[in-house]
Amino acid sequence: MDAEDLYERRIAARFDAFDQDGNGYISREDFTTAASRLLEAFGTPFRSDKGQALSGGAEAFWQGLAGIADVDGDQRVTRGEFVGGAVKRLRDNPDRFAEIARPFVRAVLAVADRDGDGRTEVAELERALRALGVDSHTAALAAESLDVDRSGCVDEEEAVTAFARYCMTENHPHG
Repeated sequence: MDAEDLYERRIAARFDAFDQDGNGYISREDFTTAASRLLEAFGTPFRSDKGQALSGGAEAFWQGLAGIADVDGDQRVTRGEFVGGAVKRLRDNPDRFAEIARPFVRAVLAVADRDGDGRTEVAELERALRALGVDSHTAALAAESLDVDRSGCVDEEEAVTAFARYCMTENHPHG
């Protein structure tokens, strides 16, 4: 298997993470579902400021992804569109993906920040990742790896950059 095949297989696995309902395509509903799961897990009301920010971030993320990848305009991103469209366009420009994802990532961190001190603790982020469907082991590794300065907290820049790198490049953040 050549490097390109391996890359596309890894990216296809990223697709599966976005496809929250497992129906074979990414749609607005997948982003809505992810947001709802997170709000429920943290007992955050949809109509709260944090709930509205998460909802808006999820919508912006969907719109950005659809704008890049939904080639046929059917409001669904197939695996082929994701691998062949979004990834190929964003692979060499992770900053663009980071900006598409930033409002959602910022809102996830805010919902996970239970005490409202503006700092999301590693354990809180791990819990948020599990609520978003990440398996426990991967969630723990990811949350820990995002605490770059070992402060016990994850900062927005670190989270956005790492998320973009994870979604759009072949290297997993853990090697």
